[in-house]
Amino acid sequence: MAASVCRVGSTVGRTLAKSRSPILLSLRRGQASVSYAQSLLGAPETRLTSLDNGLRIASEETGHATCTVGLWISAGSRYESEKNNGTGFFLEHMAFKGTKKHPQTALEQQVESMGAHLSAYTSREHTAYYMKTLAKDLPKAVELLSEVVQSCSLNEADIEQQRGVVLRELEEVEGNLQEVCLDLLHATAFQGTPMGHSVLGPSSAARSLTRQDLVDYINSHYKAPRMVLAAAGGVNHEELVGLAKSHFSGVSFEYEGDAVPVLSPCRFTGSEIRMRDDALPLAHIAIAVEGAKAASPDIVPLMVANAIIGSYDLTYGGGKHLSSRLARLAVEENLCHSFQAFHSSYSDTGLLGIYFVTDKNNIDDMMHWSQNAWMNLCTTVTESDVVRGKMALKASLVGQLNGTTPICDDIGRHILNYGRRIPLAEWDARIDAVTPRMVRDICSKYIYDKCPAVAAVGPIEQLPDYNRMRSAMYWLRF
Repeated sequence: MAASVCRVGSTVGRTLAKSRSPILLSLRRGQASVSYAQSLLGAPETRLTSLDNGLRIASEETGHATCTVGLWISAGSRYESEKNNGTGFFLEHMAFKGTKKHPQTALEQQVESMGAHLSAYTSREHTAYYMKTLAKDLPKAVELLSEVVQSCSLNEADIEQQRGVVLRELEEVEGNLQEVCLDLLHATAFQGTPMGHSVLGPSSAARSLTRQDLVDYINSHYKAPRMVLAAAGGVNHEELVGLAKSHFSGVSFEYEGDAVPVLSPCRFTGSEIRMRDDALPLAHIAIAVEGAKAASPDIVPLMVANAIIGSYDLTYGGGKHLSSRLARLAVEENLCHSFQAFHSSYSDTGLLGIYFVTDKNNIDDMMHWSQNAWMNLCTTVTESDVVRGKMALKASLVGQLNGTTPICDDIGRHILNYGRRIPLAEWDARIDAVTPRMVRDICSKYIYDKCPAVAAVGPIEQLPDYNRMRSAMYWLRF
């Protein structure tokens, strides 16, 4: 059967790219004659193709001399059990220790000779292996990626060596209090469900994982319908599809005994977890409610709401003239060292919250004003607030796609989350459609009078009682 092909994004972009449109040329020269809307229409389209085994190929051709190509897989710590939690992260380390065709030294020499950069990451729902290289070396990059994913050697000696590396990394992560705090937040918010698992897993699992555990994980989750081969930069889509047919047509799409892994339902629990350590200089605290899933239409108003709250760091200039009300208060009242509004979205749930770092004497005040910022979103957000938030969000969405690697990552995650790449022009239109009434209604739906999850690490004696924080999730108004 011929592979089915569909195109995502603006066909205008491809037409402009072929014709060397003045719009694109003026953009490259840095001229200000092109409007923001025109630049979005001039963006290259994302093309999507499916192979017969279900593997999808997506690419964006930008004409750069370099490219990033990678494999995004729908597998992560959420697919693990308590017994094998951390398997995906362990496999990430094993991937570059050699394949059946290329031992570790030969694999490293191949990558180095291309001047390429080979990397990987694991999250709660996704695993990615990707390579940045010169556009002319795309065929070799795809070949090496296929070997890394399909033919990892998994030698016992390498496993034992990486076991020590993983255990050292676990020790180092304990010193990153932001990661510790957000992991604890997931653990308490999604307690009793796989979503509460840490990506790195516990040290006990790292010590006990066997080669068979790794093989079973690969056989269970590395299936063609759950994979996306994504590329961005100087890539030709037809060439990429041909390479995918050569190297990935053999990836299985069948499960042993039809035992298809199904995500267990995710349950949010309003709760708290406190890890008090008065020897630490600063308190790291996160408060969150259950947010929208990745494909929810509510996601854009919530992103605008987060942009209204914004972020702050002591190193910021602007002081009391910062646009975010919470940031101005942080400066004027010396409330915190930094804060950040965040929204982590997953396939069927999310976490909408605020993370802040402060000293032990300002915890109560910072928590009060953070929750006050939420209540303002639910009740009194103004037109000017929303306009400012929309502008900040647009700038953030465009600014983060500042190279072939972030674009490739965006493509891979979008195909797994939405089944297509959402173009910037569509994001722009959805952001423009947000109104103050919409922000108030959506924030009331997710935030107002909802039980929060709270995680705190450090000298947190002043952190209010949970019942007091819960009672600040609504206002008594007459």
